[in-house]
Amino acid sequence: MNRAKKIFEGSAQITNRQKFSFMIYSVACVHLFLLCIFIVLDIMPLYLFNIASVATYLFATYWVRRETYLPVYYIAYFEIILHSFVATLCIGWQFGFAQYIIAIIPVGYYVGYTLDTKRRKLVIATISAVAAALLFLTCKFLSYVREPFFTIGNPTVEFAIYTFNSICTFLFLILFSLIYVFEMKWTYTKLRHQNLILEQLANTDPLTGLYNRRSMQMFIEQALASNSDFALIMGDVDDFKKINDTHGHDFGDVALHDIAQIAVSHVGEHGYVCRWGGEELLILISNSTHEQTYQIAEAIRRHVANHHFELNGQWIHCTLTLGIAIYQKGMSIEETITHADNNLYHGKQNGKNKVVM
Repeated sequence: MNRAKKIFEGSAQITNRQKFSFMIYSVACVHLFLLCIFIVLDIMPLYLFNIASVATYLFATYWVRRETYLPVYYIAYFEIILHSFVATLCIGWQFGFAQYIIAIIPVGYYVGYTLDTKRRKLVIATISAVAAALLFLTCKFLSYVREPFFTIGNPTVEFAIYTFNSICTFLFLILFSLIYVFEMKWTYTKLRHQNLILEQLANTDPLTGLYNRRSMQMFIEQALASNSDFALIMGDVDDFKKINDTHGHDFGDVALHDIAQIAVSHVGEHGYVCRWGGEELLILISNSTHEQTYQIAEAIRRHVANHHFELNGQWIHCTLTLGIAIYQKGMSIEETITHADNNLYHGKQNGKNKVVM
């Protein structure tokens, strides 16, 4: 669970408010720059239009603050198309203002995909894209059939404005592509995080954090498939019912949780520990000798016997009895588990707090 949390927290999502604030302020800055250019060139319709454009985007911040983002897209969409038309009519096609119409098309799909517009999102984006394509061609057609209202007549200025518009268009496309890639990565990380949590819930016991029976059966099948030597240790908390009856179920939960952590700490990379049921543990030890298996079980028993189980300032002692069975070729897993359980029962009948092999 901690691993899943770390993976998820390692990535942060860009909020819609941040994205749309970036969009309107960056476009407003472009219009401020164009405003300065058209003031210098003394083309009044265009510098008045750019003043209106800047005011429009500042007004759009109202919708951003209300976190109502679809109107912001519509404002940007219509303003960009209208500005491209006006600029083409005033000074001509060759200055590249119609390129902004192309840039708005992928933004429409991005906005439609990321915002919660339900079934309309693909329809809105497609209609906007088709309309933008038709309007782009209309701008080109108008440049053929009529002359612009103003003639600048300076190739350097024409090249500079065209270059500026081209750079802005590509920058918007690149930046929105980067945002899209980042969000895809974030979505993948979030999905991975959720899958890890689901896997954790499906494979572990919520109280102790140990593997559950489903997981242990999988580990046993893997051990059988690898033809490796392994042993099973069945553990049971001594007088667990007495602990619950005397000290309450909360104390019983504390005992189970602490014993689980003790078992895991001693087993380490030698195998797996699972909560088999109730107060029972089943431990799989792989690729260890009989003596090593016994030493691991004895270390767990000794640690539990010396441990203070504490809750709300009170503490108790409890013990653990363990039975060991070595898997032998030709035996079934059920027989091996029964063998371990019989050894556990033998230890219970002969004083408890023992390891029987």
